[in-house]
Amino acid sequence: MTVQERFLEYVKIHTTSDEASQTSPSAARELDLSRLLVRQLKEIGLQDAFLSDTGYVYAHLEATPGREDAPALGFVAHVDTAPCFSGENVQPIVHENYDGGDIVLPKGNCVIETQAFPFLKGLKGRTLITADGSTLLGADDKAGVAEIMALCERLAAGDVPHGRICVAFTPDEEVGSGTTHFDLKAFGADFAYTMDGDEVGGIEYENFNAAGAVFDITGVSVHPGSAKGIMVNAAAIACEIVSLLPPEETPEKTEGYEGFFFAEEISGDCAHAKLSVIVRDHDAERFAERKALLCRISETMQAKYPTAKVRLSVKDSYYNMEEKIRPCIHLIENAKKACEAVGIAPVVSPIRGGTDGAHLSFMGVPCPNLGTGGHNFHGPYECISVESMNAAVDMMCELVRLYSEQQ
Repeated sequence: MTVQERFLEYVKIHTTSDEASQTSPSAARELDLSRLLVRQLKEIGLQDAFLSDTGYVYAHLEATPGREDAPALGFVAHVDTAPCFSGENVQPIVHENYDGGDIVLPKGNCVIETQAFPFLKGLKGRTLITADGSTLLGADDKAGVAEIMALCERLAAGDVPHGRICVAFTPDEEVGSGTTHFDLKAFGADFAYTMDGDEVGGIEYENFNAAGAVFDITGVSVHPGSAKGIMVNAAAIACEIVSLLPPEETPEKTEGYEGFFFAEEISGDCAHAKLSVIVRDHDAERFAERKALLCRISETMQAKYPTAKVRLSVKDSYYNMEEKIRPCIHLIENAKKACEAVGIAPVVSPIRGGTDGAHLSFMGVPCPNLGTGGHNFHGPYECISVESMNAAVDMMCELVRLYSEQQ
């Protein structure tokens, strides 16, 4: 199967993860794709492929003769799609010889406009894949899944010398649980790459330090007609807390290495309200300062409104994997070489988010992130070119070859 054929098959399988679930995988539908992958891996020749009881797929391809002492190299992608937009009944549309103009999708009054997405002009002449406007496409991360599967098929055919290759497909990355039950022993890699980025040639090994904060506010609710000096409006306190966050340090006003506060959700009423805030920063010291600011705001609000209750909980989500990758900088240098060898311009940039690779790096397997070729993830404007997916597979093959020579 070509990488295009695999991708078109995989995106039609509904695998949206469930934020409210406490199971693994969070949604049983994710297993529909995982079971298919196990079958296909065995058909390719990775006979030890299996699905764990928590929804993880593991498989291995043993080293070609003479390359047994090369590092065991892993590739990881996630099967779930983001719950922020519908991933059910995805109908992919193939636009052959794309003309470089606006793309009018048949549903949802959706137009992927070149004015909003100027990168489209650079895809002129390619075979472009979109959804129909009513769902996301699922290139995040079924492009990565399809590319790893295409890599395995090519390696199993004997086209490229390789050391031991380790493959893992995880559930629930989109809801922050992609590595919760990851079995490092079953995976068996010395080093790995997540195929979960966007632009092909993208190389990412610096991600945010991340935390989630929740302000839980209990007000004093009385009849508004006799409220003077008594009422304390919990919803108003939540809004006031938002006003105390640095106004220029929000997602829509920052880029690159700049961190931010994101007031993600406010809910409630006069009696009780909740405010959820996402905290992000690449720098560990600045990350700590951001969390300290939230604590000071909570204390200030409690002192200002003594008859209310203002409670703050902060939970770290993940950390910047740079400190784990720096001692293994060959992962980045080899990724650059692999890109250049197949005619792709390498682009090293920080991730304004996190990946399974960040967790895996702190678990003991250094694991930067590579681009799959997709664009506009998590919504109806998502698209990817077949040429980019093929280029990603070529780059992965070159990576495998490079590591096979390192005894």
